[in-house]
Amino acid sequence: MNNIERRKANNEEARRLNGEAEEEEEDDEDEGNGRGLDAWERAYADERSWESLQEDESGLLRPIDNKALHHAQYRRRLRSISSTAAAARIQKGLIRYLYIVVDLSRAAAEMDYRPSRMAVVAKYVEAFIREFFDQNPLSQIGLVTIKDGVAQCLTDLGGSPESHVKALMGKLECSGDSSLQNALDLVHGYLNQIPSYGHREVLIIYSGSQYL
Repeated sequence: MNNIERRKANNEEARRLNGEAEEEEEDDEDEGNGRGLDAWERAYADERSWESLQEDESGLLRPIDNKALHHAQYRRRLRSISSTAAAARIQKGLIRYLYIVVDLSRAAAEMDYRPSRMAVVAKYVEAFIREFFDQNPLSQIGLVTIKDGVAQCLTDLGGSPESHVKALMGKLECSGDSSLQNALDLVHGYLNQIPSYGHREVLIIYSGSQYL
């Protein structure tokens, strides 16, 4: 065999070895991509069916019911929203801030009630204050009187029924006219300072049949 034939044989052997190496690399790539698997293995690999299983309380694997899961999550969100809204409503109305406006104009001195209209009004205001704090121990009351056309703050907002009753009984003097507008303006200014979580209220006990 001359040199030319020897080189030709070596080249053919080299090409054959390179071809085998390339086939081995392709086989490795196919196995890495899952194409080297059998048909039944590829079916499980493509479906990834194990991801649709979850373990129950007893330790058994159960298929995941996506519809039931989404429905349960939706119900939990609704319960969370409703409970939050209910808590907000309860919290907002928990503390009441009440101003009682008592008319002490000359109309309160009328004798149509015994011993006087003013005395009857004071008696029922006292009963109302005590019952209010029995039912609303966290709430507060303030007293405002109107006479001589002027509204005056008799007691600031507070939670002591005794202090309110004592202040009212010590100021049972009637004179002049009443001005409901002045009383409402005064109370409105006080209630504007109440925190947003408080429930703001006004109770007006009016003695006169006419007001300005």
